[in-house]
Amino acid sequence: MTTALNGPGGRANQKARTRAAILEACGELVRSGAEMSMPEVAARAMVSEATAYRYFPDLVSLLQEALEGLWPAPEQALGPVADSRDPVQRVTFACQYLLRGVHAYQGAVRAMISSTITAPAQARTRPGIRFGLIDYALAPFEAPASPRGLAPDAMTRLKQHLAVVVSAEAFFVLTDLCGLAPDDAIGSAASTAAIVTSAAFAS
Repeated sequence: MTTALNGPGGRANQKARTRAAILEACGELVRSGAEMSMPEVAARAMVSEATAYRYFPDLVSLLQEALEGLWPAPEQALGPVADSRDPVQRVTFACQYLLRGVHAYQGAVRAMISSTITAPAQARTRPGIRFGLIDYALAPFEAPASPRGLAPDAMTRLKQHLAVVVSAEAFFVLTDLCGLAPDDAIGSAASTAAIVTSAAFAS
C-alpha cells in the first residue's frame, strides 16, 4: 500500500489533487468577489504559498485558468437581445452585462488589471469578453451585410470608442474615483455607450 501511494502513480495523483484544490480555491474567491492574492488562494486551498507557486508561477496564470469558462460566450450573454436590430439597445445591454460581471468578480478583475498594467506584454492574454460582446452586439450592422451597416473604417472606430466605455477600467473609474454606487456606475457607462453608438450611426 505504501509503495503504491508513494510510487509514480501515487505522486501524480497527489499532484493532480493539489493542483485541483488550488484551482478550486481560486474559483471560490473569484465567485465571492473578494480581494485576490496568492497567499489568500493558498490559505483557502490549505497549502503553503510556496506550493501554490510551484503549480502556478504567478497570480495571472492561475487566474487565467480559474476564469476559463466563467464568462459565457457572447451569443449566450446577449441572448435576450439576439433578435434586436437596434444597435443602441444591443450595445447598451452588452455594456450592462459586462459591468455587472465586473462588479460580481471585481476582486479577480482588479488583480488581473493590476498584474497586466505592470507587465504590459501579458495584457493581451487577460481573460475577458469585452471585445467579444462588442463584436457580437454590432455584428448585424457590419457592412455590406446590413443596409444600416457602417463602413468598415467607421465600424472600427466605433468599436475602439466602445472599448474604452464597455470596460472594467471605466467601471472602476466611476466607482473608485467618481464615488458612484455600482448600479449608478453601470448606468452611467451604459448611457455613454448608447450615446457613442447612436452618434456613430447617425453620422
